[in-house]
Amino acid sequence: MLKQTQQQKLLQKLSPQQIQLMKLLQVPTAVLEERIKEELEENPALEYGEDGQEDEFNKEGEEFEAPAEDEFEPDGSENEYDNIDISEYVSEGDDEIADYKLRDDNYPEQDESRTIPVRVETTFHDHLLSQLGMQTLSDRERRIAEQIIGSIDDDGYLRRETGAIVDDLSFSQNVDTNEEEIRQLIKLIQTFDPPGVCCTDLKECLLLQLKRKNPDDPGVSTATQILENYFDEFTKKHYEKIQRSLNLSDEDLREAIGQIIKLNPKPGGNYSVLNKAESYVIPDFFILNNNGKLELSLNSKNAPDLRISEGYREMLKEYDRGDKKDKRQKEAVLFIKQKIDAAKWFIDAIKQRQHTLLSTMEAIMNYQHEFFLTGDETTMKPMILKDIADITQLDISTVSRVANSKYVQTEFGTFKLKFFFSESLSTDSGEEVSTREVKKILADMIGGENKRKPLSDENLTKMLQDKGYNIARRTVAKYREQLNIPVARLRKEL
Repeated sequence: MLKQTQQQKLLQKLSPQQIQLMKLLQVPTAVLEERIKEELEENPALEYGEDGQEDEFNKEGEEFEAPAEDEFEPDGSENEYDNIDISEYVSEGDDEIADYKLRDDNYPEQDESRTIPVRVETTFHDHLLSQLGMQTLSDRERRIAEQIIGSIDDDGYLRRETGAIVDDLSFSQNVDTNEEEIRQLIKLIQTFDPPGVCCTDLKECLLLQLKRKNPDDPGVSTATQILENYFDEFTKKHYEKIQRSLNLSDEDLREAIGQIIKLNPKPGGNYSVLNKAESYVIPDFFILNNNGKLELSLNSKNAPDLRISEGYREMLKEYDRGDKKDKRQKEAVLFIKQKIDAAKWFIDAIKQRQHTLLSTMEAIMNYQHEFFLTGDETTMKPMILKDIADITQLDISTVSRVANSKYVQTEFGTFKLKFFFSESLSTDSGEEVSTREVKKILADMIGGENKRKPLSDENLTKMLQDKGYNIARRTVAKYREQLNIPVARLRKEL
């Protein structure tokens, strides 16, 4: 039996344009240009405009409406192309601006603002391979050595077993070798720069670096003895046990430890490169202090000059002027209109991105006004995503997208926006202070401690409580770990 019912539902759907905006919002400045290039390749109706030229399809203050989903869908009838309105695309009149009015030959173009600096670098493995090229080896030995170098990790260590390397060469390159030959070539690579490369562990790496030093230098021979015989005690900083076992004076021990701490525990660390987006930071915002007044500006890379292709506009004009309009021409016009609308949406999304970035950063700047004036972390206020969302009337997820991927350059350094967000902590007077302030005070306490008798977490907790901060020892330990500061025993120095 058929039954008719009526239901009421509340649904929320994101339009393709909203999804596009959210994706653009979280793109950092360093990769925004690549994203724009992708769009330019996919949509021939979009192109870069001349500096200062307004996009005639997207004037300031003019909004466009996205076409309905079925606006361009054919329904199979012969008259589906009869009512194509392209008047807004081919309007003549004041919108036409001559190119000569947009440029002044007396002033050169400011191309510098469009240049993104690119770091030229040599990778760690390329550095080793270049040194391998200067060795006198047979083709077979060179292939084996290249396999060994390829097995070295970014820190400079060879953590793969020699037997596994033998198997790799046998299966992947059809080279028959043995572990002894592998070990001989490993010894050769260990003579390369940087010192300590191609070792299996930290102990071997440090010893190899010490062997390159002059044995007559003060502390070198003693440092070698310590690493060879008392490595575990050294890593745990049990200096008294080492001093008693080797019968060393305070000065001898200090010189030996001084030699060791100068060594590089990660020989490849100076060459390792992160992904392209993280190898250098391009700030999204700039904040300047102009006689006590903060001035916020957006990186020009976030404001590309985009417009609709003039060629596509001319196509529509030709169609509008023509008398005979067959079905194929009308299909082409529909395609052009779709591409132009897609270009409009992208340009609008870029402009909306600029507006969102500026409004969010302005709210952060005003909230942490004192910090941007002084650079003193102890002046920072507790601030969470909801605080900025309430000010900007944006969704918390939108603020989060901005904060997680954007940087601001100030007179005191370049910071990720996430740096300015922190939880609150109560003082004895009931005032709420930022956890960032507590961490700064904690770091200053540890920085000013007597390294012969470093402060324990209990002592640090008591000192903070004496300053009026209600904080537990486990919280101090958590903040210390977040600051990458080791426990008191490992901070001890001679």
